[in-house]
Amino acid sequence: MTASDPDCLFCKIVAGELPADKLYEDEQVLAFKDISPQAPFHALVIPKAHLPTLNAFEASQANLAGQLMLVAKQLAAKHALPGYRVAMNVEREGGQLVFHAHLHVLGGRQMRASLG
Repeated sequence: MTASDPDCLFCKIVAGELPADKLYEDEQVLAFKDISPQAPFHALVIPKAHLPTLNAFEASQANLAGQLMLVAKQLAAKHALPGYRVAMNVEREGGQLVFHAHLHVLGGRQMRASLG
């Protein structure tokens, strides 16, 4: 596992130094409720290892990237979301605010179409 960043909000959550409403946890991944939800269901799915952005993932971490997506799918099923959105903001220009890679899983209402 990549070393944690002592200044990273999500690393502090992984370490148990800050509280979170956990929804899922395994050896590599943690999911918890977003504290500023943008939909009735809004979870964050993060790698426990500190990876600042999607750009930090290496080919050897493809299974970890896949696990993030599978956890998103499991959360949607567990919370009976008939449809949902999975998004990852990458770098400041992509809207990333916390520099620890994370997926947003949003649902519980009709999501507006975008880019497609």
